[in-house]
Amino acid sequence: MKSYRKELWFEVPTRLGFVNITGEVDQCLKESGIREGLCLVNAMHITASVFINDDERGLHQDFERWLEELAPHEPLSLYRHNKTGEDNGDAHLKRSILGREVVVAVTGGKLDFGPWEQIFYGEFDGRRRKRVLVKIIGE
Repeated sequence: MKSYRKELWFEVPTRLGFVNITGEVDQCLKESGIREGLCLVNAMHITASVFINDDERGLHQDFERWLEELAPHEPLSLYRHNKTGEDNGDAHLKRSILGREVVVAVTGGKLDFGPWEQIFYGEFDGRRRKRVLVKIIGE
């Protein structure tokens, strides 16, 4: 069995945003040479997420609104976490909602997606560099 590991780095200029990283993950798969196996993609920061969904701007705006309704950034006093000097209590909750990672099957040297599926990096406390791990195992 082969194993491949690579870190991808992102810096979203806004507090909250989504980046389609499907192309970067697909490039990792090509570099790995693995044709059958599994591809794990996970955010390596507690205020960021990796998830699978459709690449449609209206849907992304819906996600932003929905997440802000569930865990609004302000008032900062809403979160006990912010009493530690942080201002990102909401970002931790948003990450929990959308999740830490995805696993995608690799079949015939391709990411084995359903219709419209794409991989996204979700940022909830942006304006600094953060990393995503891509780990691919298989033959």
